[in-house]
Amino acid sequence: MPIFEYKAVDGENKSKRGIVDADSAREARIKLRTQRLFVTDLKEKKKRDRKLQIRGITGVDAPNKQRSEQVAAVTRQMASLLRAGIPLAEALRMVIEQAPDRKIEAVYRDIREKVTQGIPLADACLQHPGYFTELYANMVRAGESSGALDQVMMRLSNFLQMQARMRNKVGAAMVYPIVMMTIGFLVVIILMTTIVPEITKLLEAKNEALPLSTQILIDTSRFLQSYWFALLCLALIAVVGFQLFVNSKAGRLLWDGLLLKLPVFGDLMRKQSVARFSTTLATLLRSGVPALQAIEITKRVVGNVVLSNALQVVHDQVLEGTDISSPMKRSGVFPPMVCYMVGVGEQAGNLEEMLERVSETYDEEVEIATSKLTSLIEPLVIVFLAVIVAGIVVSIVMPLLQLQKVN
Repeated sequence: MPIFEYKAVDGENKSKRGIVDADSAREARIKLRTQRLFVTDLKEKKKRDRKLQIRGITGVDAPNKQRSEQVAAVTRQMASLLRAGIPLAEALRMVIEQAPDRKIEAVYRDIREKVTQGIPLADACLQHPGYFTELYANMVRAGESSGALDQVMMRLSNFLQMQARMRNKVGAAMVYPIVMMTIGFLVVIILMTTIVPEITKLLEAKNEALPLSTQILIDTSRFLQSYWFALLCLALIAVVGFQLFVNSKAGRLLWDGLLLKLPVFGDLMRKQSVARFSTTLATLLRSGVPALQAIEITKRVVGNVVLSNALQVVHDQVLEGTDISSPMKRSGVFPPMVCYMVGVGEQAGNLEEMLERVSETYDEEVEIATSKLTSLIEPLVIVFLAVIVAGIVVSIVMPLLQLQKVN
């Protein structure tokens, strides 16, 4: 269906701009007139321009936080509309009219156009990887196949919002320590590059022997002043090198394995990954996605290569005819309680319910572990910064006191 870009004036004589989809320019004008808009300019967007626009909007990156939240809100709206018996194309039209911004509006217009051409909604979503993940598309496909798209969309919305809440918990816990470290670093830099050089001039003018700590401080200050650019370049090279290392297959495996072994933080990372695993697998199975395909998708979203590799082994062994819990136990990656509950769920035929219970348990565990990490990091950061600043101040004050005694 063609898409038209318009300029119009509303009943209050305010200028409006936007896009509308219609079979012809005449129908576009009629649609806008029903919205009490008086068209001043209307032109059809060429297909090439629309493709470039969509490509520029979505890119090839994974959905970011803002996009995920927008998609979750729109998905909930669509679920409510579909549950009310409104056809899919009409539901898409309604969410387009209420889209939070022009970018996501253009994406959903493109999806609606493809759906009206007979393309399944899941396939249309996959063409916008900047907004929709493979997990999202597979759940939508399962919903379309089973005829329960409204239920699947509601489940998807809940899932996306739950994942966002989990990310926000961990992110919020790290904000305070990061802010404290940044402020402390800036204070130290200011002291070393402005205050210390001035004190150094005063002390050198007196020709007095300086304490060892003061001499170290002066030498450090001069080094930072002389080689700050080289240090900055080394820091950038280190960051780029670390990024390349982590992006490599072996490097990522080594780094993720190290993260899981860290005290306190590693425990939080493991619990967060297990919570994501159980939530995702339960949601996919509830939506009608086959078990093997659900494990394959879950493997890509757990956020840790060690767990991802363990799930690949589980997938391969399930393909050979074994159950899910046995290879999970043998991997040694998943907590025994999780493996036990998965085994009970398989035997009782309610695996989805058991996984949801695991998810609820580990969501609470993540919250407790996050609070524990915050309560541990905050005093450590404060003490660390206090020791550094106090060391600098003492190194400056000691020779000044000596000079005062001499005088």
